[in-house]
Amino acid sequence: MGYSQSQQGLLRKLPKVDELTQDLSNKAPHRVKVTVCRRVLDDLRSYILSSPSPDPESVKYETIKRQAERRLTSLLRPSLRPVVNATGVVIHTNLGRSLLPKEIYQAMLDVAGRYSNLEYNLNRGERGSRYSHVEELLCELTGADAALVVNNNAAAVLITLETLARDREVIISRGELVEIGGSFRVPDVMEKSGAILKEVGTTNRTHLRDYESAIGEQTALLLKVHQSNFQIVGFTKAVSISELADLGTRYSIPVFEDLGSGNFIDFSRYGMRHEPTVQEVVAAGTDLVSFSGDKLLGGPQAGIIIGKKALIDRIKKNPMNRAVRIDKLTLVALERVLRLYRDPEQAVKIIPTLNMLTLSWDELKSRARRLRRRLRALKLPGISIDIADTVSRVGGGALPLQRLNSKAVTLSPKERTFSAIHIGTELRKNEPPVIVRIEEGRVFMDIRTIQDEDQGIIAKALASAYARLVSSQV
Repeated sequence: MGYSQSQQGLLRKLPKVDELTQDLSNKAPHRVKVTVCRRVLDDLRSYILSSPSPDPESVKYETIKRQAERRLTSLLRPSLRPVVNATGVVIHTNLGRSLLPKEIYQAMLDVAGRYSNLEYNLNRGERGSRYSHVEELLCELTGADAALVVNNNAAAVLITLETLARDREVIISRGELVEIGGSFRVPDVMEKSGAILKEVGTTNRTHLRDYESAIGEQTALLLKVHQSNFQIVGFTKAVSISELADLGTRYSIPVFEDLGSGNFIDFSRYGMRHEPTVQEVVAAGTDLVSFSGDKLLGGPQAGIIIGKKALIDRIKKNPMNRAVRIDKLTLVALERVLRLYRDPEQAVKIIPTLNMLTLSWDELKSRARRLRRRLRALKLPGISIDIADTVSRVGGGALPLQRLNSKAVTLSPKERTFSAIHIGTELRKNEPPVIVRIEEGRVFMDIRTIQDEDQGIIAKALASAYARLVSSQV
């Protein structure tokens, strides 16, 4: 296939890789500059050869140089970085779930930058266990005999089933065969662990007699999975954990509950729906309980297993434990968060997840007015800035039916030249990016998940976004 004279002429105007590389101002490693320049020039060649009438402006040297510098800046920017969450979803899975309290940042830096007693017993002067830093705290807070922490709750469920029920039966209600985010399904985890799934009851109704009639010589565990990310309503029946624990005691079969988003605080005290606390489940006689360290607990991502010492000891000895163990930064963050729970009232004030979930209506209104005032001071004639009632979400697969009445600062474009979607797109280009909701042609910035220090960031981001939108229309 031949190329037109126009295409051939534009190809000849492309600079050499070395020439463009030497002219880039960014102080990046030479190897990185070369890679970027080659990609930019390759893309331009492809564009010229595939277009019947390529734009001559595309091969101007300054245009190519600017494109290379933009791509170089983008390549050097870290991929994982902070964002402003203005969506109103408190435990936002896509945005990093729970925020850690500022009070523990220094402890994490100290442990990250220095040697530590991660697996060293300072009293005995010999090797120790990494789990000792949190096990006693977890037992103190929950009433359990022993504890183990792994890298997430999926791992906690997997290692528990693999240890206690490989090649044996695990009895579970059909209504609890849940799927959580990322297509993680209880039956799949059970199959991977080597345990044999034995379903009882129906989707909406399971009785104690269903469990009892399914018990046999091969029964290793009675499993209960908390429906944390959905609820079945109407004509329903479920067996309580205390009833299941009594049944397990009668037949000498351990009872294991996967709580999912475990919590130490009774949220009903703050006008929310009651979610079983870890302490309640332990007190009901459950032999083993697993739950997440982040989500409603408000700590780092981790999977926590608590319960009877004999069972926990068996899980600790499983070779899989080394593959799913947590690192030192997770441990130091989890230990500091757990210590905060010794004073529950202080925990609610200091742990960001708990604080956001329990914000008062007056505080939400006050923060919304403050942000509106700040944004109106920008004097953006093309955008109407107001306050609206909205509903926040807990997120993270927790409390799915809980409505959190909230306040949002809204942005409504007055100009027909750009829309709310355009504003949202431009806000994501900020550094740090600002993530919003778009509803009914308006930008919603839910005040519940906006931190105090975020308000200044949002104001600067909106000013820059507006300037870009206006200039693009000129």
